[in-house]
Amino acid sequence: MTVSYRQPGVVLTDRRFTVPLDHDRPAGETIELYAREVVASDKTHQDLPWLLYLQGGPGFGADRSVGRPGWLGRALKEYRVLLLDQRGTGHSTPANRQTLPLRGGPAEQADYLTHFRADAIVRDCEAIRAGLTGGKPWTVLGQSFGGFCVTSYLSLAPEGLATAVITGGLPALDAHADDVYRAAFPRIERKVAAHYARYPEDAERARRIADHLLHHDVVLPNGYRLTVEAFQSLGIALGTGDGTHRLHYLLENAFVRTPQGSTLSDAFQEQVQAMLSYARHPLYALVHESIYGQDDRPTAWSAERVRAEFPQFDAAKALAGDEPLLFTGESIHPWMFECDPALRPLRETAALLAARTDWTPLYDSARLAANTVPVVAAVYHDDMYVDTAHSLRTARTIRGMRTWITDEFEHDGIRAGGPRVLDRLLALVRGEA
Repeated sequence: MTVSYRQPGVVLTDRRFTVPLDHDRPAGETIELYAREVVASDKTHQDLPWLLYLQGGPGFGADRSVGRPGWLGRALKEYRVLLLDQRGTGHSTPANRQTLPLRGGPAEQADYLTHFRADAIVRDCEAIRAGLTGGKPWTVLGQSFGGFCVTSYLSLAPEGLATAVITGGLPALDAHADDVYRAAFPRIERKVAAHYARYPEDAERARRIADHLLHHDVVLPNGYRLTVEAFQSLGIALGTGDGTHRLHYLLENAFVRTPQGSTLSDAFQEQVQAMLSYARHPLYALVHESIYGQDDRPTAWSAERVRAEFPQFDAAKALAGDEPLLFTGESIHPWMFECDPALRPLRETAALLAARTDWTPLYDSARLAANTVPVVAAVYHDDMYVDTAHSLRTARTIRGMRTWITDEFEHDGIRAGGPRVLDRLLALVRGEA
């Protein structure tokens, strides 16, 4: 049963689909997928081509926008758009601390979560495409991890694609997670240096907060234990267009005077817990490193191990000298499963996933080299989340790929640039730019 309703300028339709948990066992267990169809209100009855949007992440449901903002407004000029909650997110059989115990213990949960990577998402898309498009291929737009999924799509089922558009999400085809993080930490250090150059006073503010956390046990209102490492992880914001400004505003009001002395303010703690909690997207933490697993090597908490190769990120050493405190970026660490109450019940499950060695390939270099699907990618100069050099090496592998390399936007350019970014990419892939 489908339900339709209206918002300003658009008609929305809720759609639900049943797909196999394991596509290699089509007669086995099934899960439910949810997607929201969006069409311009003046085009409701037109026979429009479909555009499937794959969200970044992993572990985030599709955008819950109102009306036709940003890139969506541009897409609705010529497409009927499908916003898919990828499996395990949003309304698509969500995977979290409340639902995963239905699978059993940590071992059963880890086995279950091996089916939540890009290859399974692509096969989900193919399972639902025929019923929506009448068998016609569709255009797919993938942001960040969504772009990883599009690259898998080009590898596994290119016949389902009319056009492929990737924004900030061209993955390394054969890099281990260790390679990804060895490239990431120097980029993060550059972003932190740029932040302190813009807001010099934040260097001392960050040191003061870190020193407070090294000497006090701080538990946020939601039960999150705020360690200095957790505070450093707020640097994930520095990879977005306005992230440096948001971090500055956070740091400038961190402390308040009380009868007992200076302490972290309630307002600061409230903002920090909203930024650090994985309650809304726990799958991101659980499967993040597994999106790089393709060989017989475990990911084995790659970011934690590789960080040790960069001692300048050690807060205690920085504070003992006169070095600036370095924030960290998009990385998942075992301590998160101790600090965050939304992840704490899943720490054994996460450890089992980190130890797995049976990951299957996600990309097919030979098939990508023979690609015939029109494909374009926005590659952001010095992207904090996805290594630019890795992306360009992949771009050279995919036959016929056109790239737009820009420093006008950060990783979230499809949101910040909206219609302009999508317009540029569609013109480029069609040979109009």
